[in-house]
Amino acid sequence: MVIAVGGLVGAEREYRSKSAGFRTMILICLGSFLFTTFSTVIGGNTPDRIASNIVTGIGFLGAGVIFKSDNRVNGITTAATIWAVAALGMGIATGAYTLVLISTAIVLASLLLLTRLQFVIDRANQSHTYKIVAPIKEDLFAEYEELFKQCDLSFKPIRRTKSGAHMVGVWHVYGSEKNHDRFTKELLHHTELIEFDF
Repeated sequence: MVIAVGGLVGAEREYRSKSAGFRTMILICLGSFLFTTFSTVIGGNTPDRIASNIVTGIGFLGAGVIFKSDNRVNGITTAATIWAVAALGMGIATGAYTLVLISTAIVLASLLLLTRLQFVIDRANQSHTYKIVAPIKEDLFAEYEELFKQCDLSFKPIRRTKSGAHMVGVWHVYGSEKNHDRFTKELLHHTELIEFDF
């Protein structure tokens, strides 16, 4: 059962080419099962002490798959999956099979069925950090912020600096994917634009 539960969840992560895939999830589930089982023998009157340390150890594994790239933090879902699979292994060791089966179904449903909903939500509201470099000009930043408004984007100014003969502005901008694309296309037609990171 340990291999089946870990393998089912791991297969979904493997299919999506995540860092913790098929073999990793099986090993996590098996490890949690073994530590929980052994804790009843080794722990004597306090078997919960060994089992509780599984949560701490799994935290290190989870932290290892989280990384930041561009404007996003990736790996959080995989880290949460590792945490859940460890709990499933502990549940198998304690004989809570019904709860394990129900929880496995919920985990798989969250990973498989909610992906589309997450994609729709992500397209509806995205966060980008824009860095714009342009020649010094009065009210230039105000022009860009007006363009944000015209494209139905909300924004938060982060930094405004002068570098030589140029002005540098950085904003956190929020809105739909369609509105971000619209802003990007309009800004790229500005002849004054020197540099645009998005």
